[in-house]
Amino acid sequence: MGHGGSDADRFVVRPRGPLSGAVRAGGAKNSALKLMAACLLAEGRHVLAGVPRIADVEIMADVLRATGAAVSRLDPAPGAGEPGDLVVDVPATLHPEAPYELVEKMRASIVVLGPLLARCGRARVSMPGGDDFGHRPIDMHLSGLGAMGVTFDTVHGYVEGTVEGGGPLVGAHVVLEYPSHTVTDNLLMAAARSKGTTVIDNAAREPEVRDLADALRSMGATIRGAGTSTIEVEGAGELRPMRHRVVADRVVAATFLAAVGIAGGEVVVTDARVEHMDMLLRKLRDMGLEVEHGPGGLRAASTGRVRSVDVSTLPYPGVATDYKPFLVAMLTVADGVGIVTENLFSGRFRYVDELRRMGADIRTEGHHAVVRGVERLSGAPVRATDLRAGAALVLAGLAADGETVVADAHHVDRGYDDFAGKLRSLGADVRRA
Repeated sequence: MGHGGSDADRFVVRPRGPLSGAVRAGGAKNSALKLMAACLLAEGRHVLAGVPRIADVEIMADVLRATGAAVSRLDPAPGAGEPGDLVVDVPATLHPEAPYELVEKMRASIVVLGPLLARCGRARVSMPGGDDFGHRPIDMHLSGLGAMGVTFDTVHGYVEGTVEGGGPLVGAHVVLEYPSHTVTDNLLMAAARSKGTTVIDNAAREPEVRDLADALRSMGATIRGAGTSTIEVEGAGELRPMRHRVVADRVVAATFLAAVGIAGGEVVVTDARVEHMDMLLRKLRDMGLEVEHGPGGLRAASTGRVRSVDVSTLPYPGVATDYKPFLVAMLTVADGVGIVTENLFSGRFRYVDELRRMGADIRTEGHHAVVRGVERLSGAPVRATDLRAGAALVLAGLAADGETVVADAHHVDRGYDDFAGKLRSLGADVRRA
């Protein structure tokens, strides 16, 4: 993956009026990565449909290969309009390690910790790196798995876990201090192959957690309450391989809806799951977007400028932190003043300086950003600081006079398959330089 300087590592955006057409969100990154990790729980051939062709999936495939699994992608069915199935062949004996050079590229790799401990009785995983927005400690993973019988040491930047007595993990009652998505997934996978019953309280409620639970059920685990704040898992000693279709990506769907709010027009996201985006759709309607679910999918339409609203991020089912950069981009050209409050992560307003370079009127103070809408932004050279921020800057370019060049586009490849191509299919002038 190129960094910084390369010419191919940038988006060039020019305004071209309202958008029109239909587009697919594709499978959810935040589900696909966990489902890939879950394959390690059972020997044999797993088949995952709808896994997006994105950089993070490539990294997770390499993480699985490092443990000894084989990962390949079948050719897509002709005219299917989606990627071919991902096939994961898991051997009888795994090498339970996730090396630094892979975990460093993507913190989500930490989710192999639970499956490897459950399957091998030990695991060695590098301390996570990944997206640069504030400090996200690994402690909740370790204390949750610790309750299930794992002893941890930190040695030379690696976390080494060993299950007591070499035997299976044991069910436990774990209360999370914060409903972390990744921690919930890790514990859910570990519990699926443990002995006894595990209860996860204050669990994350995201649709992707439910998607993972559905897959684990198909492998033989008994799970109740996924999608609520209390999940109960009865472990199964042996699990079987799964065939599973990844749920649609609500964050990618939200990106295309926000594009309509910024550029105007009418777009249908054909595979969007409305019930997973309730709070966001309410916000978009408050801003004056027409959003409705019809036979063809989720339709969004906008004529003229959207209205400013206040936004606060909260754990699901609240407005997700991942949506925030798109909402901020919409507010930069909205009519009025909106206050955006970040309740989850520190340091997630770093892209605001880039929007200011484009003429946005934004003041930040601690957890808050005050966004005063302007009629038009002006094109400028800007830099993607992370995945969603990069996508938001491309969207801002749709409402900016002149040319906007977004450098470090590789961040966007982590979660979007052919972002420029999909926007072009809706009539936008966006290319990968």
